[in-house]
Amino acid sequence: MSTTITDDYMRQMMTTTKPYTVVILTKGPNFNRPDAMSIIWEHGRKNFQLRAEGLLSVVCPIRSEGDKAGVGVFNADVEQTTKLMEADPAVKAGVLNFEVHATRSFPGDSLPE
Repeated sequence: MSTTITDDYMRQMMTTTKPYTVVILTKGPNFNRPDAMSIIWEHGRKNFQLRAEGLLSVVCPIRSEGDKAGVGVFNADVEQTTKLMEADPAVKAGVLNFEVHATRSFPGDSLPE
């Protein structure tokens, strides 16, 4: 069964969006240092803390080859997210780099179980 999405529905839904911030992580210059995995473990611990505080809504490590390492969706503005990322142990150690991007989405969206 197909659902028809009308222009009116789309206009109504667009009024419900909320600002979020997306972080794209890339492998930093120290990604291959011998203790990198223990530093990434602490990065993960920080992510769990941010999730518990309601600041990090979605965490997606990227496991494929290449320079991308992960994506996160923050329930915070660009300035606050930038400060949080600058304090991240993997960023501070040069194991990961980050980009911050303002975005919008629909509150309540979630990944399927």
